[in-house]
Amino acid sequence: MANAKTLELNILDRDYRVNCPDGAEAELRDAARFLNEKMAEIKTASSNAGKVLGTDRIAVIAALNITHDLLQLQQQQGDSGERLNKIHQMIDEALDKDSQLEL
Repeated sequence: MANAKTLELNILDRDYRVNCPDGAEAELRDAARFLNEKMAEIKTASSNAGKVLGTDRIAVIAALNITHDLLQLQQQQGDSGERLNKIHQMIDEALDKDSQLEL
């Protein structure tokens, strides 16, 4: 990784040293903060249910939840893109009909 920095991140009370490209430090810190919050939510929910989960299991559950959310957003964007393409097609067809009437 060219021009990489090493950042220290704390996730679920554990420190991690992670390489990061120059200029992406804030984004990586935001991602770590988001992940930490999700993992803490899972840890709290599991202990409230009387379960003790290991950090690796909490990380996998958090990764699955975040991935699920990402895939839903991508699907929604894909659906929106398809709708926009259909609208553009309808507009193009209407404009073509209109220009044929003028001839």
